[in-house]
Amino acid sequence: MAIYYLSTPISEDDIRALHVGDTVYLSGVIVTGRDAAHKYMVETFIRAAEVPEGERPLYEELKRLLKGSAIYHCGPVVRQREDGRWEFVAAGPTTSIREEPYQADVIAHFGLRGVIGKGGMGARTLRACQEYGAAYLHAVGGAATLIADTVKEVLAVYKKDEFGVPEAFWVIRVENLPLVVTMDSHGRSIHEEVRTVSEENLRRLL
Repeated sequence: MAIYYLSTPISEDDIRALHVGDTVYLSGVIVTGRDAAHKYMVETFIRAAEVPEGERPLYEELKRLLKGSAIYHCGPVVRQREDGRWEFVAAGPTTSIREEPYQADVIAHFGLRGVIGKGGMGARTLRACQEYGAAYLHAVGGAATLIADTVKEVLAVYKKDEFGVPEAFWVIRVENLPLVVTMDSHGRSIHEEVRTVSEENLRRLL
């Protein structure tokens, strides 16, 4: 198990060097996105016959922001300063499995290198990590305030009025966000391995 310091945009080679159990300190620009954001990206952009004209500017911006970067499954607590700028008060990860119906498509379409959250994801996302060169990076649950300390700047927010604060796309610059690789581009998922061992132990007990 090794320690890596990575900055966005992340290369495919850097991601494929990671293995389950490695620690990553991530810096650079990333984007938050939860249920509403993923559903929106898939239905409006990825599976649509044509991107609606009014949504094209955000589509182009998300393509620019997400390519080689990471999406963070996070519903932050934020506050607005007197100068109008936003800052994160709490930034803990949300449960990632809810994004399983969408995540593989988002990885493929936008060129994501990292998916950040908690609890792991399923087989379809793992296959996308293998095929496109991405990794699932586990953030520590219960450390929302400490994670917020790594958010050095809120650069932009999109869809806040439509989706609400927790579900909006928050574009943030992080510095040494601590993460652990729990699904890598080589087909390993610690979440699946733990589930398999637990089921075997349960069968023996019964």
